[in-house]
Amino acid sequence: MSSIQDLLAQRNSAPKLTGPAPDAKTREAMYRAAVRAPDHAWLQPWRFIEIEGEARDALGQIFCKALLASQPDADDAARTKAANAPLRAPLLITVVCRVQEHPKVPRDEQIISAGCAAHAMLLAAEAAGFAGIWRTGSYALDPIVTEALGLGTDEEIVGFLYFGSRDGNPKRLPEREIDNYVSRWDP
Repeated sequence: MSSIQDLLAQRNSAPKLTGPAPDAKTREAMYRAAVRAPDHAWLQPWRFIEIEGEARDALGQIFCKALLASQPDADDAARTKAANAPLRAPLLITVVCRVQEHPKVPRDEQIISAGCAAHAMLLAAEAAGFAGIWRTGSYALDPIVTEALGLGTDEEIVGFLYFGSRDGNPKRLPEREIDNYVSRWDP
């Protein structure tokens, strides 16, 4: 197998991330990979928001505010978890899909394109020796969060990508029998 095939077959989310985060040169490579995602009609339906340093603390407070809006009785443990969520890694990149009306490109295809951009970023980071985690969850859909991040009414969060350096060994993933996922259509 080629090194690219090895990378594709072995990439997995890091259970724990630490510093350093991807540097400027690596981030550029990550974004270059992202904007090569499949993009029917060249709509370029994605954009990216970097969050690092003290901005992670501010995002944690926004997560906490969103939690309390939906669960006013949230206990201290839930509040702490919400506030600390953005601190899982030194760099977060929020992947945003800008959904556009188009006669040949449905909404779902545009969201999938943004998802492909997110996956390309994870692969590019891994190829450069960094690691990442893709999280979505309720905060991605929360209007308090989307407003705070400056999303338009035609935009939605596809995921929060957490990037840094892998802390510890990669987790072992089970081998999958490809035949369980592939069938042949024969009319």
